[in-house]
Amino acid sequence: MRAYERFITYARIHTASSEDFVNNPSTERQFDLARLLVKELRDLGVQDARLTDTCYVYGSLPATPGYEDRPKLGFIAHMDTIPDFSGENVQPTFVYDYDGGDIPLGDSGRVLSPKNFPSLLELKGKTLITTDGTTVLGGDDKAGVAEIMTLVEILQQGNIPHGFIGVAFTPDEEIGHGPDGFDVPGFGCDFGYTLDGGRAGEIEFENFNACAAKIIVHGRNVHPGKAKNIMINALQVAIELNDLLPAAERPERTERYEGFFHLTNMEGNVEKVTLSYIVRDHSAPRFDSRKATLTEAAAYLNEKYGPGTVELFIRDQYRNMSEKIRPDNYHLIENAIAACEQAGVKPLIQPIRGGTDGATLSFMGLPCPNLGTGGYACHGPFEHVCVEEMDQCVEVALNLVKAYAR
Repeated sequence: MRAYERFITYARIHTASSEDFVNNPSTERQFDLARLLVKELRDLGVQDARLTDTCYVYGSLPATPGYEDRPKLGFIAHMDTIPDFSGENVQPTFVYDYDGGDIPLGDSGRVLSPKNFPSLLELKGKTLITTDGTTVLGGDDKAGVAEIMTLVEILQQGNIPHGFIGVAFTPDEEIGHGPDGFDVPGFGCDFGYTLDGGRAGEIEFENFNACAAKIIVHGRNVHPGKAKNIMINALQVAIELNDLLPAAERPERTERYEGFFHLTNMEGNVEKVTLSYIVRDHSAPRFDSRKATLTEAAAYLNEKYGPGTVELFIRDQYRNMSEKIRPDNYHLIENAIAACEQAGVKPLIQPIRGGTDGATLSFMGLPCPNLGTGGYACHGPFEHVCVEEMDQCVEVALNLVKAYAR
């Protein structure tokens, strides 16, 4: 079975995670796909395929006799889709022999156009799978899931000798909790690759250092007619705080290795305002400087308006996996480059302007760069995947298996 055929089945299963959660996983619906994957792994002969009570799927392929001393290699993808755009009732739609023009997305009124997504022109003549314009497609990361499952099927046919191979599928990656319950020792691999990228040929091992910042501004609300020198308007103080951050360092004004402060939510009134930020930078020193900037801004406003006016809470999220890949494990990148070239795919090494499960896993003892899956325009109704690129991504993974078996 080709990867896209599996993908169509997986895409129709609603697996969105949720930012508002108490239990792990954040949504019970992620188990629907997890149970299916365990069954499919067992049907493919993966005897130890298993599902944990926190929705992690694991399985392994023992080394071919005589290859037990080869490096143990893992492949990982996540099952959830984003919580902030619908992933329910997904209707994958095929576009055959794409002509390079606009693609109407069902009856939604939305149009997938090269004017807004120039990469479409590179896919002319290929087969695309799109949404109907009302949901995400789920290529992020069910394309990766389908490619790993297809790799397992190929290896189980027994014609390709290999070392120990581990596969894992995680929940809650989209809300930054994918690795929280990952059993690295139990996974049993020396190295891994996440299949959670964009176009075929992407190789990513540099990601943001990341934290979330929550800021609470406490005001003093009195009648506006008698407010002079008494009122502290929390809304105005919140605006003042945001203005203390560099305006040029926001997501919409940055690219590649440039970091940012991103205000993701602000709510409240004169009495109290809560602001939520995410802070990102590839450079560890610059990242620390950004956190210091927030701390200094809060301190300045507390000095100006009184102690306790501004409360700042910073929660670190993940770090740049380059720290773990570049010094001792760069063979993962060199072998990925060769695997792409052997599959006829142009390698594209680029920094991730975000994070993956692999970033945290690398610091948990499993060096784990990220590879493309043939997906484009993720996290919205314009998401699409390329069928032919999905096949190439399977071939890239297969070439990596062969490389670590030599």
